[in-house]
Parts: sequence; C-alpha cells; structure tokens
Amino acid sequence: MTVMQFAVASPTTTPTVTPDRSRQVTRKDYPNYKVIVLNDDVNTFQHVATCLMKYIPQMTSDRAWELTNQVHYEGQAIVWVGPQEQAEFYHMQLSRAGLTMAPIEPA
Repeated sequence: MTVMQFAVASPTTTPTVTPDRSRQVTRKDYPNYKVIVLNDDVNTFQHVATCLMKYIPQMTSDRAWELTNQVHYEGQAIVWVGPQEQAEFYHMQLSRAGLTMAPIEPA
C-alpha cells in the first residue's frame, strides 16, 4: 500500500476589502396616515361609537366611546393610524356611514 502525500500551500496574506456602504440599499418604511373623525351636529354619540366599532379593526366598545367623547368635546379624534391604503379604506367606510371626516393626512 502506498501513502500519498500532498503538499499544502500556505495561504497568502491578502487584505480584506469591505463593500462600500454608500452603495447599500437602505429600507425605508412607508409613512403612516391618520383617519380623523370630526364633530358635527348630525350624528349621535351612539352612531359614531357604533361606526367606529364596525369599521375600525380591534376597536373595543370602551375605546369607541372614549373617541366619540373626544370628537364631541375636542372637535375631532384620530381614530386610526396606519398604512395609506387601509387609512383610505377606513376613511371611505366611515364617510359612507355618514360621519364627518377630515382629509387623510400623514401621521
């Protein structure tokens, strides 16, 4: 039986080059938008609270009534903040239900 021997070359020392960070793509999140309900003399407290619970996801009864009171006493309330497409959808639903809405604006 023959034993084969291999010569192992020693690695040469070369400098490590790090990539230029200016070429890296940074991820930028989309901005959030606010859905704002305005006070009016048309809608009842019950209607506003019911609409918020019906159209805004995870809206609890307690939170809907807090926001309804804020609309009445402060003139407006931010009822939802999130991505533009969803904000437009919730804005449209609340508007179609008869609530007075402020234009959607960046958060």
